[in-house]
Amino acid sequence: MAETTPNKYTEAFASFAPALSIEEIDQRIQDILSGSYERNNTREVKKFLHSTIDLTTLSGADTEEKVTKLVASVNDFEDTEDVPSVAAICVYPNFVKTVRDVLTAQGVQVACVSGCFPASQSFIEVKIAETALAIAAGADEIDIVLNLGAFLAGDYEEAATEIEEQRATARGAHLKVILETGALREPELIRRASILALFSGADFLKTSTGKEYPGADLRAAFILCSVLREYYDKYGERRGVKFSGGIRSAEEAVKYYCLVEALLGKEWLDNQLFRIGASSLVGSLQAEILG
Repeated sequence: MAETTPNKYTEAFASFAPALSIEEIDQRIQDILSGSYERNNTREVKKFLHSTIDLTTLSGADTEEKVTKLVASVNDFEDTEDVPSVAAICVYPNFVKTVRDVLTAQGVQVACVSGCFPASQSFIEVKIAETALAIAAGADEIDIVLNLGAFLAGDYEEAATEIEEQRATARGAHLKVILETGALREPELIRRASILALFSGADFLKTSTGKEYPGADLRAAFILCSVLREYYDKYGERRGVKFSGGIRSAEEAVKYYCLVEALLGKEWLDNQLFRIGASSLVGSLQAEILG
């Protein structure tokens, strides 16, 4: 990452606690899981986790028929015993209207990726236009990707401005900023990206696209949660967290629940502040919940 002269962004980074080492993070995670995993590995926790899922299809082979079937599966599951529906259905922008037209399950949001997902490599005008069109089609939530090229070059102004302009374009929709933590890798870079996204208007910090780079891991989750907690302590604002990219089993999901509970507290155990982006996780959770 290129060095930069002091500015409002580097001052913001300096105002937060420095990143822990990988070894320190791993030890903290181990301590949290050893103290809480068994206690939280329950049907009730898994029911809650089901309610946090952004049920996702983001394939180049997606069709209206495929998306319609996905939405229908959510509609059909709505009245299953005492298990809550998923939080949202997340698709490409051109399928937002399809989801909006077919969705009948109550309380399920329509989410979509935008801003030239997954690389975020295009003109800012194109990114803004895509978000505007998604909102016009009926999206409740917008997931965009941090401009990694600008961020890694130390051009924090450009990276922040893109988020701010997408925030304005999204109007009242929730804006989730994907940090692509599998590309950043280093705890300090993930910490800085988290702080920059929060100061630029992100409603949620999100780990990964699940595409080109490794997806969510517990180290990245630990850093995002730590920054969110410190941001709340400083400014009194709760922002959400979304883990995405490769979370497939109920066992994995419970571990992320443990981190959120330990680092952020019970106030974040609500699907307005806690999401998991997944497709196959739904089946794993339903199998364990319903037997």
